[in-house]
Amino acid sequence: MAPLRRPAQDNPRVQRTRRRILAVARQLLPGTGPAGLTYSLLADRAGVTRQTLYRHWPTRDALLVDLILDGPDTGYPEPGSDLRAVVTAWLISLRAGITSQATRAAVLAVTARSDADPDSAQALIRLGADRLRALNKLLEPAGRQITDEEYTRLCGPVLSRVFFDRREVTDEFIDATVAQWLAVLDNPAAPAGNPASPDTAEPDQEAPARLS
Repeated sequence: MAPLRRPAQDNPRVQRTRRRILAVARQLLPGTGPAGLTYSLLADRAGVTRQTLYRHWPTRDALLVDLILDGPDTGYPEPGSDLRAVVTAWLISLRAGITSQATRAAVLAVTARSDADPDSAQALIRLGADRLRALNKLLEPAGRQITDEEYTRLCGPVLSRVFFDRREVTDEFIDATVAQWLAVLDNPAAPAGNPASPDTAEPDQEAPARLS
């Protein structure tokens, strides 16, 4: 069977259809989970055919990645000449995006499948490359471009805080992460360590609120 022709991405009608489908997927995903978000259900709720879904997203992992990239409407950082300000705004935006249950579910689903499924692995690579490219675009006025390793060091603490520690990413945590990242960026020989988070609870203190 011949492959389905991909829709023209610069067509306004196509863009509206994609946005509507992704919005419906975002609404459904927290309730259905990734396994329950079938193309039959999504097509029915979005008012499109399954063929339309396959034309836009040949695999469900591709759909989930676009759902992650599309993100909830939480605002987007502006380009700027102040490196610290831009990367701080980036982490704040990242925090807002992964607070969404749908985004978290999509990230975990694609990550879990990546070891066994080549499509999922490629989807993760695409996701990381897209985000690095987007941040570097914002950094152009600052005259700086960062590598994929530097990007991982910047965002890794926030992702670890959410997905592994299950704790709140406070403004203080972000400020400490950025300060340490900048120190290592200017002095690569310096040890990375862990962000000196002021909200890290001592044994006799109440633990910070966890993300839902």
